[in-house]
Amino acid sequence: MAGADARVDDYELLDSGDGRKLERFGKYTLARPCSQAMWRPVLPDSAWARADATFDREEGNRWHGRANLPKEWRIETAGIRFNLGGTDFGHLGIFPEQRAQWKWIRKTVSGRPGAKALNLFAYSGGSTLASALGGAEVCHLDASKGMVEWARANAKLNNLADSPIRWIVDDAHKFMKREIRRGRRYDAVILDPPTFGRGAGGEMYKIERDLKETLALVRDLLSEKPLFVLFSSHTPGLSPIVAENIMGQLFPSARLESGEMLLEGGSLQCPSGIYCRAIF
Repeated sequence: MAGADARVDDYELLDSGDGRKLERFGKYTLARPCSQAMWRPVLPDSAWARADATFDREEGNRWHGRANLPKEWRIETAGIRFNLGGTDFGHLGIFPEQRAQWKWIRKTVSGRPGAKALNLFAYSGGSTLASALGGAEVCHLDASKGMVEWARANAKLNNLADSPIRWIVDDAHKFMKREIRRGRRYDAVILDPPTFGRGAGGEMYKIERDLKETLALVRDLLSEKPLFVLFSSHTPGLSPIVAENIMGQLFPSARLESGEMLLEGGSLQCPSGIYCRAIF
């Protein structure tokens, strides 16, 4: 992204506690659920009451004050621009706890000109954009046509509309099996599979049942001299050690790095999932 200033950051964790998080996305402040925030909030109730909108799951998924938010707005974080919008599930089109991973991806692929990267379960494309900004050729896959279109709009926002990105709507396992048969290989694979989800054709995905097969297919898609496999997850109970045990068995020659993904800001860090990197 020409002229991007990585110091610009429109995201900020303002506070967390009592099962919630208070965040700023550009001009707008939102309060949303955060199950791991079991401590007390630091800021007074009055700071939380000033949020432009809140989301809870106490009686189903509900927004309060959604009318205070525009249908769409834009922010920049980790040197990447995003289109945001409130969804019925409380998501906005970005998982800011991935910011450290996006920076790492961009730096790592930049060291291999022309690297081929595959982003599975790719959501609104943060890792796709980080890879493309680092100079990689990218294949972006998600089972949701709407999310793929959202990611394409984000690519355009980052001046990447003409970059070598393949946009695929498909079931991840079916796609990977076809790629293996075609002889296509990737230098880097990024995946953030859901705890539970459905593929483009209604296929059911359960992480506790399917993760090992997913990673085995990823292994078979790697080039002769791969860069990395980056796995992340928001599944409760899935720890960095569990991820390392699985990744270590499938990628025994790789160096493993793992940890918690964090929302950082204010006086507290808020854990929001885990990651594990297999680095070759």
